[in-house]
Amino acid sequence: MMHFDESMALLEGMQIEKYKTKKLYLMEAVGYVLAEDIVADHNSPEYPTSGMDGYAIIHEDQAMGRLKIASINPAGSAVRDQVIGGTCIKTFTGSLMPEGADTLIPIENVEVDGEEIIIKEEVPQGFSVREVGENYAKGQKLIEAGTKIDFSHIGVLASLNIIHVLVYEKPTVSILSTGSELLDLGEVQTNDSQIRSSNNYVIEAITKKYGGYPMQLGCIGDNKASITTAVADALEKSDIVVTTGGVSVGDFDFVKDVIYELGCEVVFKGVRVKPGQHIMVARKGDTFIVGLPGFAYSATVMALVYLVPLIAKLQHGETPIKKVKAKLKEPFVKRAKKAEFTACNVSLVQGEYYVDFKGKKVGTSAILTNMLGNIGLLFTSEDDTSKETGDEVTVLLLD
Repeated sequence: MMHFDESMALLEGMQIEKYKTKKLYLMEAVGYVLAEDIVADHNSPEYPTSGMDGYAIIHEDQAMGRLKIASINPAGSAVRDQVIGGTCIKTFTGSLMPEGADTLIPIENVEVDGEEIIIKEEVPQGFSVREVGENYAKGQKLIEAGTKIDFSHIGVLASLNIIHVLVYEKPTVSILSTGSELLDLGEVQTNDSQIRSSNNYVIEAITKKYGGYPMQLGCIGDNKASITTAVADALEKSDIVVTTGGVSVGDFDFVKDVIYELGCEVVFKGVRVKPGQHIMVARKGDTFIVGLPGFAYSATVMALVYLVPLIAKLQHGETPIKKVKAKLKEPFVKRAKKAEFTACNVSLVQGEYYVDFKGKKVGTSAILTNMLGNIGLLFTSEDDTSKETGDEVTVLLLD
């Protein structure tokens, strides 16, 4: 089995031959990854613009104390009048500044007396005047390709009159669980050895959460022919095929054999990591296969560690799961000479992350309830040892 760091380097180093992109209507693009740089084709604002309701004036005229109101300049109207010495033009937020004016004095600073204003409090030159290009300048790169589109990007794109935007397609992730003991939702249990399948639904939820498009294929018994047919069909219609179970060394663990026989290139098989040491990643062209262990906690953790970065890679992005430094609120016992991911509770106190293990059970890799709560994954390398209260550790933040 290879070192965990080597497996991650192989995953990061895999090249995509051809990325899938498509044009989407602006409001359908939220949550997708941008596939083109967004460059401003004009200045914003294009002309000096008022930033408040007030009166456009010549700055030095404030010394006169009173100015004649020459006209009114509503937002959206063409500016025809000019500001000349001793006059002002009433101007509203978003209106173009009239020619001749260099300052806007807000309505709070004046008192209206008939057709004149009395200046109660002066303002500095250029006050509340938005200069050309204050928001952005023509030719400026505003959003880089590889950015996940959120509400702020939508506002900028709309201001540029971009109706359709080029994005990377979210990868289709086919999910199938193997095991003759598995019962799908709603199936009736007929003997005590049967268990309810949860892995396929956990993987579907992870796929949705982290930017993929899940396609649920359900449960398949430990039958090599059935598994071969299901995986071959999934390879034809997916960008990633995820299997759970069947990658270990048992008599009925057929998935690993099927992947080889279908002509897939195995990137790695077996990693010194706990949980999930039998993890398998393979590819066939630009379609990838992630073979996860069958135990629920193992499958979940390995999906977060290997599947999530792969979903991001197919969209030319970076994994959304971030690593942070945290302090231990209680001792941590290192249990394996492997890289280890341990479920923990994460709290943020005065800008610092803290970790504890309250309510987390020690046992097999089947304890999925350890993933409940304000959860993170404490990462320790195979060279790490046990830790003491107050020690700094590395944690993967899942939210």
